[in-house]
Amino acid sequence: MSIIIVDDNATNQLIVMAILNKAGYEDLRMVSSAKELYSLLGIGSPEVNESSVDLILMDMMMPEIDGLQACRRIQEEERFKDVPIIFVTAVGDSSKMAEALDAGASDYVMKPINKMELLARIRSALRLKKEIDWHKERDKRIKYKLELAKQVQRSVLSLPIHDENVEISAVYQPSSELAGDFYAWYRIDKNRYGAILLDIMGHGISSSLVCMYIYSVLQDAITRISDPEQVMNELNRYMNKLYMKDELLNYYFTAIYLVLDTEQKTIEYVNAGHPPGFVLMDDKVTLLTQGSCAIGLFENIEISKGKITYEDSIKIVLYTDGLTEAMGEGGEVTVDMLVAHVNKRKDMELPELAACLIPEQNHGTERDDICLVMLTAK
Repeated sequence: MSIIIVDDNATNQLIVMAILNKAGYEDLRMVSSAKELYSLLGIGSPEVNESSVDLILMDMMMPEIDGLQACRRIQEEERFKDVPIIFVTAVGDSSKMAEALDAGASDYVMKPINKMELLARIRSALRLKKEIDWHKERDKRIKYKLELAKQVQRSVLSLPIHDENVEISAVYQPSSELAGDFYAWYRIDKNRYGAILLDIMGHGISSSLVCMYIYSVLQDAITRISDPEQVMNELNRYMNKLYMKDELLNYYFTAIYLVLDTEQKTIEYVNAGHPPGFVLMDDKVTLLTQGSCAIGLFENIEISKGKITYEDSIKIVLYTDGLTEAMGEGGEVTVDMLVAHVNKRKDMELPELAACLIPEQNHGTERDDICLVMLTAK
């Protein structure tokens, strides 16, 4: 344990050092003023000082800069914010003691020094410091693991498709937490493509794990089964495996899954409680509203598959509710308003369109994940 003794009286320094040495504390450093303490810790220096300290014992009455001023200055440094400071002082004024604690001191010991009292207060302060350091280290590890989980989650998102039949891409802005939005698409055969956009209940580790769980079965479900009604039933079956009878609320997600057939020129889809996507065909707009309740709420669900036919090229737009929330900036953005916004800019590329829809001040401050997916059939 590294302890710094700050006192302008050499005799007091030696007394405190003798007490601590006898108690087994060996890493002790002495300074005679607040300025020397600042220099030792690198406070106010442009160069980063790696000097570490676990506890500061400081006299309250010192020339030029007193203990209270020094305590406040040390507390301003983020790296020393959790270092306990114990005042060793002859000042018996209770208001001064209160002022010392308000300044950020952990405790105080009155002079003349009672050896047992000093050591007891030092042990108490160091125990607290050890506990704080443990929590900080744990939080650091958790933060690292969460960041790794984010990277893993983003790495499995589907890459854009640009081939002879379609263009499929997404704009994705996750919130600061682990994301609950997820999208994937697969080429089923020469002319058919399956695409899904889903929004898991909640945020954080649990929703991220559910995302990865669903991802593990998505490709097989879409490429093997393909039919929207059957795929949603399969996903509902998997979600019900997560049911825990002790939990008040089951995990669930909303989703839109569609199969685009560029040869038959059809779109088959199921909307499972999700904000309605829409199809832009010439001057006509068709909302994707037909489907079922959210996936995972019930063991058995009724599903109604929708089907749309088209003749020329089309655009399909899917999104999560984070998009309309970001666009609203406190007000409500309806589906009709979103459709109107997109329709005016339907010739834009997706990144440019997203930049127009999402206010710049919302970038990086989203309370919810924002996801926008666009499929263009040529």
